[in-house]
Amino acid sequence: MKQVIQNFKTGELYVDDVPLPSVGEGMVLIKNSYSLISSGTERGTVSVAKSGLLGKARQRPDLVAQVLQNMKKEGITATIKKVKTKLDTLKALGYSSAGTVVVSLDDNGAFKPGDRVACAGQDYASHAGYVAVPQNLVVTIPEDVSFKEAAFSTVGAIAIQGIRQAEPRLGEKVCVIGLGLLGQITCQLLKANGCAVFGIDLNDELVKIAEQSGVDMAMPRGDNNLLSACNGFTKGMGFDAVIITAATASNDPIELSAELTRKKGRVVVVGAVNMDVPRDPHFYRKELELRMSCSYGPGRYDPEYEEKGQDYPYAYVRWTEQRNMESFLGLVSNKKIDISRLISHVFDIDEAVSAYKIVTGEEKKFHLGILLEYDSEKEKEEGKVIKVNNSPVRKINVGFIGAGSFAQSYLIPNVKSAGASLDSVVTSKGISAKNVAEKFGFNFCSSDPEEILDKSEINTVFIATPHNLHAELVTRSLEAGKKIFVEKPLAINREQLENVINAYSENSGMLMVGFNRRYAPVSSVIKHAFEGIGEPMVVTVRVNAGNIPKEHWIQRPEIGGGRIVGEVCHFVDLIQYITDSEPVSVYAESIHAHNDKMIDEDNIAITLKMKDGSLGNIMYVANGNNRLPKELIEVYGAGIIGRIDDFKEGVIYREGSKKTIKSKGKGHKEEIEIFFNCIEKGNESPVNFRSIVLTTLTTIKIKESLITGLPQKIEL
Repeated sequence: MKQVIQNFKTGELYVDDVPLPSVGEGMVLIKNSYSLISSGTERGTVSVAKSGLLGKARQRPDLVAQVLQNMKKEGITATIKKVKTKLDTLKALGYSSAGTVVVSLDDNGAFKPGDRVACAGQDYASHAGYVAVPQNLVVTIPEDVSFKEAAFSTVGAIAIQGIRQAEPRLGEKVCVIGLGLLGQITCQLLKANGCAVFGIDLNDELVKIAEQSGVDMAMPRGDNNLLSACNGFTKGMGFDAVIITAATASNDPIELSAELTRKKGRVVVVGAVNMDVPRDPHFYRKELELRMSCSYGPGRYDPEYEEKGQDYPYAYVRWTEQRNMESFLGLVSNKKIDISRLISHVFDIDEAVSAYKIVTGEEKKFHLGILLEYDSEKEKEEGKVIKVNNSPVRKINVGFIGAGSFAQSYLIPNVKSAGASLDSVVTSKGISAKNVAEKFGFNFCSSDPEEILDKSEINTVFIATPHNLHAELVTRSLEAGKKIFVEKPLAINREQLENVINAYSENSGMLMVGFNRRYAPVSSVIKHAFEGIGEPMVVTVRVNAGNIPKEHWIQRPEIGGGRIVGEVCHFVDLIQYITDSEPVSVYAESIHAHNDKMIDEDNIAITLKMKDGSLGNIMYVANGNNRLPKELIEVYGAGIIGRIDDFKEGVIYREGSKKTIKSKGKGHKEEIEIFFNCIEKGNESPVNFRSIVLTTLTTIKIKESLITGLPQKIEL
C-alpha cells in the first residue's frame, strides 16, 4: 500500500510502498478513501524533522532532558546508540481519515466489513492506503455524509472539545483568535450553538472565508480599528469567552485574549501558542479564567481508553473523543456545519509531496483543508510483503518478529556482524517494518508473522515483540521447526509457560532466551573463580532499576507482565548460572507505599534457596536515584568474594589478593555469537530448557509469594 513517510533524521518526505498494518484485538482495519492534512500540526512536525540536530534539540527540550537522564543511567555509548536508533526512523504523518472497514476485531461488535467509518489518532489514522485503528477512535459515518466531509472528523472533535471547555451559553459573545481550519470549524460550531461570533486572523483571505461561513463579524489582526470594533460588538463589556485556535510562537494571542475578555470571562487555549501569561493588567484585575483544551476530548493520552478500548461510563463522562467525533458528524449530517468551503485542495496520494510543499510554505499558495485521496483500484489488499533487497542467503538465515528500539540497538546489529543473513522483518506497523528493513538490509518486510513462520528458507527466528506475544510465537516457531531466540521473558503467566512446555516436549528444537548477563565477559570470569569450591555460595544482587510509569506497556499485566516477570528474570537466571544450581523455593516482600504513582512490587526484596544450599538475594528497587550505577552483584563462598559493578568492572578477592577485571558490555554480542555457534555445530542450546523454564516459573512464584505472604516451592 502507499503511505506518506518522513525520515526523521534527514527530514526527507516521500510516498512509498509499505506492508499493510496488522490488526489485533480491539482494532479495526480500514481502507482509506480520504485523509486530511492538518496544516498547523503537521507543518510543525515536518519542520522539526527537517531541522538539524541542534534545531531538533531547541524545538524539543523535553527529549534533550530524557537523553541527559539516560546518559547518567546507562552511560554515553549506550545513550548515543539509543539516540541514533530513535533519530533514524521513518515517521507516519496524519491523524484524521475516513474509509471502509475491511476487518474488525472490536470487542463490542460495533463495526462490520463494508461499514463507512471515520477514524482518528496519530500513528493510527495516517496518510496511508490502509490503517489499523483502535476501536474507541473509530465512528460510523451517517449515510448523508461523504468520505470527504468525514475526513474532517478529528479536527472537528478538537474544535468541539475547545468549545466544551469554554462552556458558551445561548446568546453569549465569543471571539475566536486564529481562523485556520480549526478556527473556521470552531466559528461554525459556535454559531450552531447560538452564540454571537467574532473572528480574528492575520490573513485577510481567512477573514473573508469566516465572513462567508456566517460569523457575525471578522477582522484582520493588523486592523487599527480592531479593538474599537470588538468594543462595539460587545457593547463595551468584553467577550464572554475567547477561544485561541491560532498556531504561533508569538505571545500576542494570549495577550490579546486577556484584553478582549470581560471581567470573570474565560480564555481557552486550543492551538499551540506561546503562553507567557501576563498577570497585569487583565488576568489579575479581571479575575480571568484560563483553560486548556486537550485535543479530541476525554480519553486522549489514556492508554486504557485509546489502546485497550475501555470506554468511560456515559452517565459520568458524557463526551469522550469518540462521542465528540460522532457529535461533529451529526452536525455535518444536519447541515449545521458546511465543510465544502473549507476544502482548498485534493491531491492523489502519489502527489502528497506537492501537498506538503504548500503546507510548509515551499510553494506560496493559499490553503485551508487539504485532502489526500486513495484510489481503490490502485490500492491492493494483498500487499503484505515488500521486497527491499536481494542479498544472498547464508547458512543461518534469520527472520525477526518484532524490531523495536531494543532489537535495533542490541540484537539486529549483532546478528548482522555475526555473519547471518537477514531475510525478513515483521512489525505490527508496515512503516516500521520498511524502516528496519532498509536500515539493516533485510530482504523482505511484512506485518504478518506467518510470512516468517511459513517460509522454509528462514531457519532461525528472533522474537522481540511485546512480552505477551512471546509464548505463542515460540510455540508456533517450535511447530514450524525453527531455531529460536526469544527475548526475555519466555512467558508472562503460568498458562503460557505450560503451553511452551507442551510444545517443546512435542517438537523439541533449539530454543534460547535472551538472558544476556550470564554471557557478559565479567560474569564468566567471576563464575570461574568459584568453580570447585565444594560449598554453597551466597549471591546478592542489587538493581537500582529506576522508575517506569504505570502507563508504560511493560507495567500492563496483560502486555508486559510487570517488571518481576520482565526484568527480575535476568537476575534469577544469573544466580542459576553462577551457582550452577536450580532454585527450589522463593520468598519475596515488597514495600507498601499507599501511593497511586508507585508500583509496590517494583521495590522488592527476594530470597532464593538453591538446590545445592546456596542463597540468592535480589534487591530490586525503582525508588532509588540514577546517580548510582544500576547493577551490583556480589558472590561469597570459600573465602572468596567476587564483585560485578554494572558489568563494566569486576573484582575478585582471594587470599589477601585483589584482581580487577575490566569488562565491556552486558553480553548481548556474546549471547548471539554462542547461539549461532551452537546452530552451526549442531549443538543443543547453551542453556538447557529446564533452566529456562525454572527461571520463568520462579518469577511467577515471586508474584505468588507477594500475594500469599508465604515462601513458594519451585517445582516442575
